[in-house]
Amino acid sequence: MSESISVIREKLSHVISEQDPFFQLCLQDERKGVIKLIESTRKKWEKEAQLIAKLAEMKQYETDLSTQGFQYIAGVDEVGRGPLAGPVVAAAVILPADFSVLGINDSKQLSEAKRDMLFEIIKKEALSIGVGIVEHDMIDQVNIYEATKLAMSEALDQLNPAPDFILVDAMPLKYSESELSLIKGDTKSISIAAASIIAKVTRDRMMQHYDALYPGYDFANNMGYGTKKHLNGLDTIGVCPIHRLSFSPVKEAKLHFESLK
Repeated sequence: MSESISVIREKLSHVISEQDPFFQLCLQDERKGVIKLIESTRKKWEKEAQLIAKLAEMKQYETDLSTQGFQYIAGVDEVGRGPLAGPVVAAAVILPADFSVLGINDSKQLSEAKRDMLFEIIKKEALSIGVGIVEHDMIDQVNIYEATKLAMSEALDQLNPAPDFILVDAMPLKYSESELSLIKGDTKSISIAAASIIAKVTRDRMMQHYDALYPGYDFANNMGYGTKKHLNGLDTIGVCPIHRLSFSPVKEAKLHFESLK
């Protein structure tokens, strides 16, 4: 074959099967560069096949519920139960039945760039999205578990159309009689995974904004979790207006600084 490696690379990017005549022609080319292109093309196909299989697996709950007559199936997830500062954020998402975007998964398993990209796609293609935000002071009043349920309920209240079935990650919400709680649901349900992405990107952006308002805790990187830099900030600066005063390290830092007055 007389084509250059760069030309072959471009042509292979459009090939989707080993049965393609051009791919078969490439198999006869003994140049090392072409052999490497064939290997990388096969790896790309293998990865795409895995993503397609994962998508089908992630849509199984929604598909089964659809066959039972449910039309508006909402996935619900939260982010921010463990941090020492900032709100807990929940999202509820209803996706169309033909939603087929590859790569949707538990938001914690995705890079920031991938989450941001999927965030925009979900916002564009979802039938409805709701976001519930419960701030630090309410968390201190009612505890983090109840605050999480409040955030989830708030997110569901915003959905239009209203859901006729709800899939919730991990915790039983009891928002509706037509509801199913799934352990590690953000790895099992496309709707819950989409909600986890919406919730995480929303909360991460809030914490990045708070980092500018309250420097010294590294909120832009730790999102309020108790990292070494965050704990060092508590030790040297004390608490800031978005800290959860009912959480032990914050409570201890507050008492320490009050004792110095």
